[in-house]
Amino acid sequence: MNKLTLIRPDDWHLHVRNGDILKTVIAHTANQFARAIIMPNLNPPVLTVDQALVYRQEILQALPADSSFNPLMTLYLTSDLTQDEVKKAAESEFIHAIKLYPAGATTNSDSGVSDLKGIYPILETMEQVDLPLLIHGEVTNPDCDIFDREKVFIESSLNDIVKNFPDLRIVVEHVTTKEAVDFVLAASSKVAATITPQHLMFNRNAILAGGIRPHHYCLPIIKREHHRQALLEAATSGNPKFFLGTDSAPHLTGAKESSCGCAGCYSAYAAIELYTEVFDQAGALDKLEGFASFFGADFYNLPRNSKSITLQQQTWTVPATYQVNDKTITPLKAGEDLSWKLLG
Repeated sequence: MNKLTLIRPDDWHLHVRNGDILKTVIAHTANQFARAIIMPNLNPPVLTVDQALVYRQEILQALPADSSFNPLMTLYLTSDLTQDEVKKAAESEFIHAIKLYPAGATTNSDSGVSDLKGIYPILETMEQVDLPLLIHGEVTNPDCDIFDREKVFIESSLNDIVKNFPDLRIVVEHVTTKEAVDFVLAASSKVAATITPQHLMFNRNAILAGGIRPHHYCLPIIKREHHRQALLEAATSGNPKFFLGTDSAPHLTGAKESSCGCAGCYSAYAAIELYTEVFDQAGALDKLEGFASFFGADFYNLPRNSKSITLQQQTWTVPATYQVNDKTITPLKAGEDLSWKLLG
C-alpha cells in the first residue's frame, strides 16, 4: 500500500498559544484536521466562556482565508470556577470541555488545582450538564519520582474521581504508562484517553541519547519501553476508548534549548504523517482511521467528518525550524526523514 485515504481526522488535544506563535502554527493543524480541542493554558489562562470566545475569534482570524477548521474551546479549571459558569459553558455551542491541571504540573499550570476534593462541587455540576473533564493526570509532589507521577495520580486521585462521579465523561489526556492504559480499559465507557505521537514513537532513552534532547522533553515525560509498547497496543487495538490527541505544544527554540528548558513537543506540522508512520510500522494501518477520525468524535458526541484526506508513502525531510518573526520553533524530528506525506 503506497496511498492511504482517511476520513478527515481531528486532534483532541492541541496547544496553539496566541499572538505570533498562533499565527505560525495554526495553519499546520488546519491543513490536516477538521477540528481540534484547544487547550486553555495561556498566560493568563482561559477561565470564562467570554474569554474562550475571544480566544476562539483570535484563532479564526489567524487561519488561512479558505480554511474550514473549527476550534473546539475549553475552560481552565480553578478553585474559583463557579457552577453558573459551568452551566453557561455547557449551553455554549463553542465550549466542549473543562481542563484540569494539577497546580504546577506542566507549562502555564500555576493557576491549576491544589485541592482536588475542593472542586468536587464543580465536577458534580459538570456531571449533571454532561460537560467532559479533561485531566492532566500527574501528581506534583516533589518527593514523587517524575516517572511515577502519572501512576501515583491514578492511585491517589483518579480512582476517587471516577468512583464519585460515575456519569462524568473523562478524558485522561496524553497517557504515558501501562498503568494508565489498564485503568482506562477497566473503567466504564465514560472514560477515554488521548495518546500523543511522541509517546508512541519514543521511550525515555530518546531524551538522553547522545546528550540531552530538549525537543523530546514533554510532560508527562516519556517513559520506559514497556510503557511505549502498552500505548502502541492500545492505539492500534481498535478500542474506541483511545483516540488521537497530539498535545502539540509550540515553544520558541530558545526557550526549549535554555538552562531550564520548557516541556512540550511541536508535532502539529506533520501530526497525521507521524501517526501514520507509527501505525504502518506496527502493521496496523487499517486501525488508523478509527483512532484518528472516529473515536474522538463519538466520545464528544459530535458528528464524524465527511470529507477525506490522502497520504502517500513518500520520503521527505522535516525542516530544521519554522520561523516566528526573527525567532524559530524546532519541530519534533527536525532534520529527520518521514516516510508518509499528506497530499494536497
